[in-house]
Amino acid sequence: MIRFWYNLAPNPMKVALLLEELALPYEAIPVDTRRGEQHTEAFKRINPNSKVPAIDDGGIVMFDSNAILLWLADKHGRFVQTDASSAERAETLSWLMFIASGIGPYSGQAVHFRTAAPEPKAYALNRYDFEAHRHWQILDERLASRTWLVGHEFSIVDMAFWGWARMVPFVLDDKEAWVRYPHLKRLLDAINARPAAARVEALRKRHSFKAEMDDEARRAMFPQNERLQAP
Repeated sequence: MIRFWYNLAPNPMKVALLLEELALPYEAIPVDTRRGEQHTEAFKRINPNSKVPAIDDGGIVMFDSNAILLWLADKHGRFVQTDASSAERAETLSWLMFIASGIGPYSGQAVHFRTAAPEPKAYALNRYDFEAHRHWQILDERLASRTWLVGHEFSIVDMAFWGWARMVPFVLDDKEAWVRYPHLKRLLDAINARPAAARVEALRKRHSFKAEMDDEARRAMFPQNERLQAP
């Protein structure tokens, strides 16, 4: 059975979606990052980078959500083009890495600088908010002429998209986000209608995680701030 370390953030949820789509048995192990559980020595032996998700698949340990998606899809021969020389495989890698290196980081930093960073932050917030919008617009434009992000079937690229897309109005601080980006909403709705997505929603309710962003949570989530303390 796969062991799956997770919380409710976008990156673990996309892995949960693939696990459910593949109907693989797994043990969901919560890691409460606001309580600092990601920094324990036990968890750092799983992921030295102290982040979720991570999996142990029969003794093979992996971390980084998009790497896990690709590994599991390749292993089980589903939701991915496995012909390494095909154009679809090349597109899969390009768009999967676009989400990993662009959508995720810029969306996450836009939220961070809007909600957590001290002043002055106007320059940083402007940069990350602009880049988050720019990256989401690229996906919206791509989806204007196609049903799925890659190929003609639902794939791990759509799953990687789904993890973050559920949070677009929050990420962009824009109540009109779905009016601005209707093609994103269309794909999000299509994925949400899949039975596996409903099972992920049930997983989200299985464990409770700390909700308060108090001093303990800030120390756990933003350890870099300790460097700002006066000696």
